Amino acid sequence: MNNLVEATRGDHRSDGRFVLLVVDDDESVGAALVAQLADHRVRGHDFAHAAEALLAAGALQPDAAVVAAGLSTMSCTELVRLLAGRAGIPTVVGVGDEDGGVAAAALKAGATACVRRPYRAEEVLPILRAIRPETSGALDPPIELGGLRVDPATFEVSRDGRTVALPLKEFRLLYFFMSHAERTVTREQLLAAVWGGISDDTSNTLTVHIKRLRRRLALDGDQAPMIVTVRGLGYRFVPAQATATSSPS
Repeated sequence: MNNLVEATRGDHRSDGRFVLLVVDDDESVGAALVAQLADHRVRGHDFAHAAEALLAAGALQPDAAVVAAGLSTMSCTELVRLLAGRAGIPTVVGVGDEDGGVAAAALKAGATACVRRPYRAEEVLPILRAIRPETSGALDPPIELGGLRVDPATFEVSRDGRTVALPLKEFRLLYFFMSHAERTVTREQLLAAVWGGISDDTSNTLTVHIKRLRRRLALDGDQAPMIVTVRGLGYRFVPAQATATSSPS
């Protein structure tokens, strides 16, 4: 067993993926969550039987677990005690409309949070980010538009295969822009996403960082993606192939 533990730990830690244990009597529900989270670099393992999940937990060394409130193979509260209390694995409880009592008992037993079941990735991911803040970028998928690729897991940026070196703040700006391509985003949205909000020293900082980002993206005079100023509103990111009729200001 020790060899299995070490081999598995080395496998999932080396690629930076968040490892999640999912315990749900309904295998289709557990499998659906695993499939949704796979696009966000979460390596999920779903189990229909609580005992099998407990055995696997020792080998997988998961970063967190999601446990359905209505388990039939073991009390949800008892499983939370074993996972969170004894093994130190942050445990989230999946609850339905009739599971209020179970949810309260599970939280008292040490559950980290509750989440609606059937699960939705956009509701589970913020909880996983809070559990392991250092992996927050790794939970977001790479984005590729018009030959420009950004990878939040490695903080790498490339244009047509060529590396573009960006400082962290400019990387976060670019990722936010690409996540909202072709849509106008406000200065307030950008400041909140990259700097955590508006303060006296961020007003001009945003303008400076966007100017630098524009300059770094314009490689060798090639047609570059554009960050267009939308006067009175904010900015809009236009991928390279759609920039023919646009111009920055």
